[in-house]
Amino acid sequence: MIRVLLGLLLIFQFSWGLLTIEDDYTKEIRVLKSLDIDVTFLKDPVFISMKNNLGIYRTKHFLRVLEDGRTFIPVIRQMITEAKIPKAFLYLAMAESNFSAKARSRSRAVGLWQFMPRTAKLLGLKVDRYVDERRDPIKSTKVAIKYLKFLHKRFGKWYLAAIAYNCGEGKLSRVIKKLGSDDLSLLLDSRKKYLPKESRMYIRKIVMMANLSNDEDFIAENRADHLMNRGSTYTLASVEVKGGVSLQSIAESIHLSAKTIKEYNPQLRYFFTPPYSKKYTIYIPYNKYSLFQKNYKPSKSNKKFYVYIIKRGDSLYKIGKKFGISYKIIKDFNHLKSNFLKLGRRLIIPSTGPGIIKYTIKKGDTLSLISKKFKVRVKKIMKANNMKNSFLKPGVKIVIPN
Repeated sequence: MIRVLLGLLLIFQFSWGLLTIEDDYTKEIRVLKSLDIDVTFLKDPVFISMKNNLGIYRTKHFLRVLEDGRTFIPVIRQMITEAKIPKAFLYLAMAESNFSAKARSRSRAVGLWQFMPRTAKLLGLKVDRYVDERRDPIKSTKVAIKYLKFLHKRFGKWYLAAIAYNCGEGKLSRVIKKLGSDDLSLLLDSRKKYLPKESRMYIRKIVMMANLSNDEDFIAENRADHLMNRGSTYTLASVEVKGGVSLQSIAESIHLSAKTIKEYNPQLRYFFTPPYSKKYTIYIPYNKYSLFQKNYKPSKSNKKFYVYIIKRGDSLYKIGKKFGISYKIIKDFNHLKSNFLKLGRRLIIPSTGPGIIKYTIKKGDTLSLISKKFKVRVKKIMKANNMKNSFLKPGVKIVIPN
């Protein structure tokens, strides 16, 4: 009887092992299919080597990155799901930036999705002296999804969209034309090196990390269930505030520090919203939304903030006069120990009231150009300066209204 029971136990353990293996294999196939990758990819020697050296990937680094990205991962995962693109693309962001909105490459790519300045502007993200929306967790993810969909439409397969995202559309197009094929095994050939090494490893890393996140044994061993199940709820709430307002006033209304609000809004270069915007969307912790609705009073946030770059001939007195405030306020606000000003340095100017900025007309200026520069309508500029026509005389100072 005991022998029979032992035999049944061994059969059960063996069968359970087979089921577990089959389940893991099924999950791997699902990841591959979502990226339009053929199952033969599992025979790729480099990928096999990666699987055989899982110690490199099954480290605290993988879990630490997920932990560090706890603020942004749920919203990224949710947006990817709603956009109906491969869920594995969550790990494209991980491969790009380790989910750090502050990530910056040597080639000047920035943010969670590592956009270059020119690409970001072409895709509709603002990059100026007040904001860098490549660091905006929601806006940059929307743009990344849009771009990946465009690449998928162009190349026809999701794994090609991912590779093109890494090495560029032109590079991938030239390689495919040279090969006369978009077969993944050819693109990843380590001897021929049709693609840069980084691009060849890129898709392998995405698949590996997606598989690792599906590895129940790994997750259980490291008690990391909470990291994998964060996609069910949002961690961010979007709220609208005036342009040019201090994050301190927002923070006080929800009993947090301005530093914490800044961490939720890495797109802001300073501790205030861009002054050229009538309204600007920022992010706060989701569980603070009702408190914000109850406590935040826009009327108490009348003070605006500007960034001024010091030019030749400037003095604190002249800058103060230009913005309609005492030079002492500028000096104190920027913690200046003397009145000496360094060319190119940025000063933060706290100001109140209408008609803050005074602009000196330069040769070649038009009302249209000035309007675009300050984000103020032409009619508003003309009205503020009692202008009867659009004629501008170089050297004359005009008021730029808020």
